[in-house]
Formats: sequence, C-alpha cells, structure tokens
Amino acid sequence: MPQTLLPFIPEGANFLTNRITVHNRDGYWYYFHGGMPVFSHQEDDLATFRMYTSQLYCDGHCSQKDIVRVFGVSESSVKRAARKYREEGPAAFYKPKKGRGPSIITEEVKKKPKPY
Repeated sequence: MPQTLLPFIPEGANFLTNRITVHNRDGYWYYFHGGMPVFSHQEDDLATFRMYTSQLYCDGHCSQKDIVRVFGVSESSVKRAARKYREEGPAAFYKPKKGRGPSIITEEVKKKPKPY
C-alpha cells in the first residue's frame, strides 16, 4: 500500500504565502511549494534572488508585499526587478552591466593646453 507523502517544511521556515515557504540555511535560500522543495540559490546570489522572486510575483504566486515582508528588501527594488523580468525575461538578470565604454581622446583634445 502506498504511503502518504506528508509536506516537509523545515523548522524556522518563513511563509511567503500559504503554499510557498522559504528557508535560509548554510548560506542558501530554499524555496518550498506545498512542502516540496522547488528551488534554491546561494544567499549572496542577488541576480538569482531577483530573477526567482520576480518570477514568483509575475506568475501570480505571491505579492510584492509578501517578498518585501519575508526578505526585508525595498518595495522599489521588487518593482524594478519585476519590470525587468516582464520586459526582458530571466536572462536579463545575468547580462553584463552596460558601461559607458572607453573614452576616446582625439588629436585635437591632446593638443589643448592643460588647465592647471
């Protein structure tokens, strides 16, 4: 006879919603849905944290306020990450940051007298 599988929620886990719990242990965040583990990432991996929490919010599994309450992040950072997720998708969190690029010094600039 098959045994009933009981939900596993670790002691000290925080309820993001009534179905989703999160737990921080040994430098990792663990996410559980209905007691079953569904995702994990290192606690200092900010890109993955933003990607996954944005996915949870954008897919309707939790609210922005739930994320702010459980993780202690600002509401504006959650909104910014959710907009990025909607507009560019998950890969946007892992793109190299755009810089200004190198300055180009022309011959004309080189010939100008120095202002000191």
